[in-house]
Amino acid sequence: MNYTQAIEELEQIVQEIENAEISVDALSEKVKRASELIRFCRKTLNSTENEVQNVLKELKEADKKEI
Repeated sequence: MNYTQAIEELEQIVQEIENAEISVDALSEKVKRASELIRFCRKTLNSTENEVQNVLKELKEADKKEI
């Protein structure tokens, strides 16, 4: 699963809940799955942010060496 797939599934779950398209019995499972997807998305975003920060740091260091 990637971030885009997780977001799409999460949006589908939210839509089902908002439109009352699921039974009360299935609601608990949907909420649990949504929680898993949210954790996955947060982890992915944090990882991406760290990678971007590392790249920017490396670029800054490379610029300093060139000066």
